[in-house]
Amino acid sequence: MTRVKICGVTNSEDARDAALLGADAIGLNFFPDSPRFVTPERAMGIIDSLPPFVTSVGVFVNYGDPEALEDFASSIRLDAVQLHGDESPDYCSMISRVKVIKAFRVDPNFRVERLRSYSVSGILLDAYSADEYGGTGHTFNWPQAAGANAFGRIVLAGGLNPDNVEAAVDQLHPFAVDVSSGVETAPGKKDYDRMYRFMDAVHRADGASLISGK
Repeated sequence: MTRVKICGVTNSEDARDAALLGADAIGLNFFPDSPRFVTPERAMGIIDSLPPFVTSVGVFVNYGDPEALEDFASSIRLDAVQLHGDESPDYCSMISRVKVIKAFRVDPNFRVERLRSYSVSGILLDAYSADEYGGTGHTFNWPQAAGANAFGRIVLAGGLNPDNVEAAVDQLHPFAVDVSSGVETAPGKKDYDRMYRFMDAVHRADGASLISGK
């Protein structure tokens, strides 16, 4: 079954709604330039509101020292860190106390073989923007990700919403999908109905795959 992460959560109410609807993980953004940025104090309140078995993922961009990142993640009880900057394979390998999801922005020159160098828990594929490290609300050319599953657990992101996620899952069969702006009414404010429809679309895609034997 395709896992679902609702990213850019900024309040406990949205976190609880996401969990109630069946989300496997919620994302908390610690990049100061993001409109979905949360303070450590707010993040801890959101994490405390989560039920058991829902994973908390912290989103970071070029944080600096990996040991300091581990210390920060442990201090607020994050289960995983999602790295959206220019982190190298060596940087990622120095993080061992929490799981690492490395994000890659897919531009026209992207090749899946690039993923081979990273030994991480998950690989997130997002749309490329010269001005932003993620959260653009745009999709990328999905065929460019063909074969990415050979290099690890793929998390598909970038412009996903209730209307296109079923096709994305059917085409790429990712380990997980990641949505933020596609289920929002405003940056950082999630919409219950959109989250419901997103989850329903993922379940339909999974059901179709089971029937077809893909």
